[in-house]
Amino acid sequence: MAHFARFSIEHVETRGGPHRRDPGGLADQEPEGVVRLFGLGVNAMSKQSEFAVILKMNPLFSDLHADDLQRVAGLCHTLQLDVGEVLFQKGDDGDALYGVRRGQIRIETGASDGGRLTLNFQGPGDLFGEIAVLDGQPRTADAVAGEPTELFVLRRGDLLAFLEREPRIAIRLIELLCQRIRWISERMEESVLQPLPVRMARRLCALADDYGSEVHISQEQLGVYVGAARESVNRQLQQWRKDGILDLQRGRILLKNMSRLTDVARNA
Repeated sequence: MAHFARFSIEHVETRGGPHRRDPGGLADQEPEGVVRLFGLGVNAMSKQSEFAVILKMNPLFSDLHADDLQRVAGLCHTLQLDVGEVLFQKGDDGDALYGVRRGQIRIETGASDGGRLTLNFQGPGDLFGEIAVLDGQPRTADAVAGEPTELFVLRRGDLLAFLEREPRIAIRLIELLCQRIRWISERMEESVLQPLPVRMARRLCALADDYGSEVHISQEQLGVYVGAARESVNRQLQQWRKDGILDLQRGRILLKNMSRLTDVARNA
């Protein structure tokens, strides 16, 4: 039975969504260049500075100067999670913003058949939980470590105090939320009107934009993203493999012909 992910503003996909997480091109720089952005020596990059880089890659904080980013990052602490450990559950207070330093967090909820439905995956460099931490409302899903994970944690009180001092960031947040609402509307329309091959091709192209031609995603995860059963996803992937568009490995999809995949995504 296919499960369709419920669209929610907090857990809307960041990878390949309405914006890139790296508006300043940080991901394309050598590590030394990223470190120099914050005035540090190559060997002196602290966890605080690592979190400042993650913040800089997020549209909410991308307009901040390096000194401001360091101040925000200085409010954070780190948290270690073992595989399978629950970070928060649906209904918990939205008391913190999280950034992934290493590992993976699954955002999931209960399915109608009693199983678990994965809404999203958060990996290194991703921020999540920004909506609940701003309005203080309960979490709308569970967050579970998919592997040993280290997080940066920014508490709600510290973030709100910072926003009061930085109204331009509050304005940037409004703009970001508007972008997300528009993106959600487009994805809902797409899920109803576009055939499965187009939805799959658009998702893979979006992931390739962020992570290159080797996409680390299982067929089950891809099915969650496009609202289709794993069997249907597998049939389409096998056809594309025969056509030379991609190759399949365990937990990975190797994109070999982006031009043809882009044509499918455009419904050309």
